[in-house]
Amino acid sequence: MPKESLNFPKADILVIDDTPENLNLLSAMLTEQGYKVRSVTKGSTGLRGANAVPPDLILLDVNMPEMNGYEVCEHLKASDRTREIPVIFISALGDVLDKVKAFAVGGVDYITKPFQLEEVLARIENHLTIWKLQQQLQAQNERLQQEIHVSEASQRARAKAEEKFAKVFRSSPNPIAIATVSNARFIDVNPSFLKMSGYSLDEVIGNTATELNLGKNTVAIAQTIQLLPETGSLYNLEFEFSTKCAELKTILISLELIDLAGVPCALLIANDITERKRLENEFISLVSHELRTPLTSTMGALDLLGSEQLGTLNEQGQKVLSIATTNTERLIRLVNDILDLERMKSGKIFTRKMKYNAADLLTNATEAMQAMADQFQVKLIINPVEVELWADPDRLLQTLTNLLSNAIKFSEPGDTVYISATLSESQGVEPKENEPLLPKYLLITIKDQGRGIPEDKLQIIFERFQQVDASDSRNKGGTGLGLAICRDIIQQHDGKIWVQSTLGEGSTFYVLLPLPVQ
Repeated sequence: MPKESLNFPKADILVIDDTPENLNLLSAMLTEQGYKVRSVTKGSTGLRGANAVPPDLILLDVNMPEMNGYEVCEHLKASDRTREIPVIFISALGDVLDKVKAFAVGGVDYITKPFQLEEVLARIENHLTIWKLQQQLQAQNERLQQEIHVSEASQRARAKAEEKFAKVFRSSPNPIAIATVSNARFIDVNPSFLKMSGYSLDEVIGNTATELNLGKNTVAIAQTIQLLPETGSLYNLEFEFSTKCAELKTILISLELIDLAGVPCALLIANDITERKRLENEFISLVSHELRTPLTSTMGALDLLGSEQLGTLNEQGQKVLSIATTNTERLIRLVNDILDLERMKSGKIFTRKMKYNAADLLTNATEAMQAMADQFQVKLIINPVEVELWADPDRLLQTLTNLLSNAIKFSEPGDTVYISATLSESQGVEPKENEPLLPKYLLITIKDQGRGIPEDKLQIIFERFQQVDASDSRNKGGTGLGLAICRDIIQQHDGKIWVQSTLGEGSTFYVLLPLPVQ
């Protein structure tokens, strides 16, 4: 008998996608990892296949002819035979509303195209692990609920079920922890969790993630656990994890609400993606560096053509040259922005702080952007304040020119953009009442009269590659990285940056910087 016939597939996965290239890529990748894969191009065919032989997990595209992914998922969740199958959406639609709709119809996760194979595998493994644990817990609860009288037989059955769950819990390669919902204290963790954290079991049990100093956002994780009864399950939260030896790891956390002897608990399943993130960052840095040399040569060649040293271009040639120059400059900005972000993230960029006057900072930023304001027929009004900062003037100038550039680009001809600075005693916009002014902070505001920002976009615009409108990258020439860089620069100065906005009336960006101690 051939050796291959002795190998059983890790799981049965059904892939529904009307694009043959995606089907072939996912099928080859999953088959190589030991999964059994069934591929179909129509939603109706997928539904028949799922009902005939229910798979362990479904990868589902959104945009398909005849029946879209949301409709397919609704049919799956309406059938007792397929209701419990986890469905992961894979789509090119990246809007928040698309993702919300995917979760509303019963999806457990949403991956945006173009996807990374490692990310797809990690999420599949996470959801299969959670699903198997859920099935075992559900089966255990059903068996226990059927027992009306406590007897030796029921006790043996319960012990056997608990032993089976304990075996899965202990032997899982994924770090798993169980914490109480009420106060987020650990009541059990598996060996994989101990290996990742570097702590012993006695050191972990009874403590919270905050008390063990397991990362920067432990308080937020504890609050998320306590809200599980209202919010339900959460999947693939990226978290910076700190080990006992202060080694930093990047992990994905999935949270599931479970009941242990009548006590609401959270089942935390982690997936260590530190190495994947490192390789991703190295790849981005390498590609960015490799792009800079040919881009510099291309820009030089375009400048030479524009100088007419090689001959005079006709009107059509000048138009083509202008398009090429604009897009090359945009690509250079994107590469530089990516390099800046990667350096900041890896700690390779250090601020060179010195004493610097805040009024000079605002004046230099305004003068640097005056030509752009004139081009867009936008008026710039500056209201500086004389105060000394301990800061890196180049990095702060980079931040303010970026914010002014955005304000100008999204203003209409005749609008006004205001940049001003005030002294503040608190970390908010308004000073406290009935207290003497003891300035501890400099508050810089950049206000425009543009189109404004929707409320659901106010937080995500400071993340990588996030823009209010996907068309902005084409029409306005942005990269979606500027605000992420601004946030990192301000954080390096122990400051804060945030935005307030009203649709149709404009936006105000705030930069709060601490003043040096006198």
